[in-house]
Amino acid sequence: MSKDIANCINIISDFCGKRDIDFLTKEELYKKYNINKADIMVLFGGSIICGGNVLADAINNDIADKYIIVGGAGHTTESLRMHMRKELPDIFIDDKITEAEMFNIYINKKYGFNADLLELKSTNCGNNITYMLSLLKENNIDFNSIIICQDSTMQYRMEAALRKYISDDILIINYAAYKVKVININDKLIYEKEVLGMWDIDRYISLLMGEVQRLNDDENGYGPKGKDFIVHIDIPDDVMNAFFELKKEYADYIRKANPLYS
Repeated sequence: MSKDIANCINIISDFCGKRDIDFLTKEELYKKYNINKADIMVLFGGSIICGGNVLADAINNDIADKYIIVGGAGHTTESLRMHMRKELPDIFIDDKITEAEMFNIYINKKYGFNADLLELKSTNCGNNITYMLSLLKENNIDFNSIIICQDSTMQYRMEAALRKYISDDILIINYAAYKVKVININDKLIYEKEVLGMWDIDRYISLLMGEVQRLNDDENGYGPKGKDFIVHIDIPDDVMNAFFELKKEYADYIRKANPLYS
């Protein structure tokens, strides 16, 4: 295995897993955006389980007026159910429970918190956004600022999908659910530190490579030149170079969209 593989993974990970602020605190919000609180914070259910800890931390720090969890069932749901069963052994997690319901149970049992609203029908990043916006409209919730938290592999795409439907005047603050670094030890890829519910390395590589293909605005991507699901994104040269380098060893890993959740 090339010694550069871990570096390529980390370059793509840093790009996809956007965090616009270092910490979810009022001080950080005021320092960068001159606001004390956001109108809304949203956790998207595609995240691994540690996203629940991020949401609980945000609620504890009182950084938003409303907290929403979005997610029905999609390609990440079964993995989340598996990890929730381990973390909440006293709670019955069946095969029909949604991502939003699981995360709300998790933050309630672990921290005593509850979200203000749950969205339970969405199956992918696109209708995560459209169903969320419909839910807000139904509940007469307007917003000028929003913090979004998604699995780090999908964070950038979530912003790009949201930006397609809202005004440029609305402030979007990204806070990916985790930041992780991959290292090469004795020719084996491992995570530098443990993250609760983290993907196995092969799945992580697959998700990251699938994201680059989706974000790239060409006929195969999700931008205006392709499926037109998201706004145009300029991908830096170092990210595309890392993607092409990974393809030499992991060409079969690029995650294809599951038609069950289209």
